[in-house]
Amino acid sequence: MLRFIQVIVCNLPRVYMIPKMAYKAKHTEKYTEEECYEYARLAIRRMMKSGHITTKRFGMENLPKEGGYMMFPNHQGKYDALGIMYAHDKPCSVVIDDAKSHQILTSQFVDLVHGKRLVKDDLRQSIGIIKELAEDTRKGRKFIIFPEGGYCHNHNTLGEFKPGCFKSAVKAKVPIIPVALIDSYKVFEEWTLKKVETQVHFLKAIPFEEYKEMTTVEIADLVKERINNKISEVLSFA
Repeated sequence: MLRFIQVIVCNLPRVYMIPKMAYKAKHTEKYTEEECYEYARLAIRRMMKSGHITTKRFGMENLPKEGGYMMFPNHQGKYDALGIMYAHDKPCSVVIDDAKSHQILTSQFVDLVHGKRLVKDDLRQSIGIIKELAEDTRKGRKFIIFPEGGYCHNHNTLGEFKPGCFKSAVKAKVPIIPVALIDSYKVFEEWTLKKVETQVHFLKAIPFEEYKEMTTVEIADLVKERINNKISEVLSFA
């Protein structure tokens, strides 16, 4: 939380970026997805610099060169999606809990990257989001979806992966990219201003041909296992 306060204070002179995000998000006839995404990444880089945050990325070669796909990372804290976007060069977006998406800056950022807001207790809306994700991904878009749903001081351990989160990938028949986040929780959870380093590992893609005969429960277990194995591997050498 201390680092979060520092980031806010240091970037007060750049508060103009918030209405600019909203403007770019609204005027899609003027700004391409690539332009909006680069502006979002500019905001992330400025936040990282003022917060003394470093993020190392690994496994870029595992990302498909063409077409859409869905990334399923473990969830540790508020920095998770930002760290992935910093590491991911091509435009990607995020699925976020609607209840947490309307705060100032968060709302403008989600709109800028054309994110999806999910109302967790609205079944009809959830089904609609699954269809939208499938349609958009088939058209070549990339999305970040957190299968744990939330986080609660879990650090580098994993919670339950919700099978329903994988329905959109099955419907779209697109590759699934497990993403292992390491030490991402340290950014805004630890009460310190010391330099912090996180890691983003893009793991080997799981093509539709590999998971098409699996249930969503089996897919969730497979993705969780691969992420857990990577985290254990990295931490064993730390």
